[in-house]
Amino acid sequence: MSKFSFFRGLLVDFAKEKHAQVVVRGLRAVSDFEYEFQMALTNRNLYPNLETIFFVAQPMYSFLSSSIVKEIASLGGDISGFVSKEVAKQLCAKYTNKKPEV
Repeated sequence: MSKFSFFRGLLVDFAKEKHAQVVVRGLRAVSDFEYEFQMALTNRNLYPNLETIFFVAQPMYSFLSSSIVKEIASLGGDISGFVSKEVAKQLCAKYTNKKPEV
């Protein structure tokens, strides 16, 4: 069984269900901030007890997105330099049914 939590619907509903008070979001570039800031304010309006904390990515990862990593994995590429071993295993199993090179 996977230790990752998946949900459908609004983040605020999931946060309420889990009694979460903080959401952690990553920022890669200035362009991410505008969208994430809007989302944080909207979530705060829907669930005032929910705070959003932003972490800025290291410059070496600022170009990286989940879409890029998923595309590399789906084409059988090595993603071990971009994600944790557990995430690499999950993506490799999902897209290529091969064991990751980690």
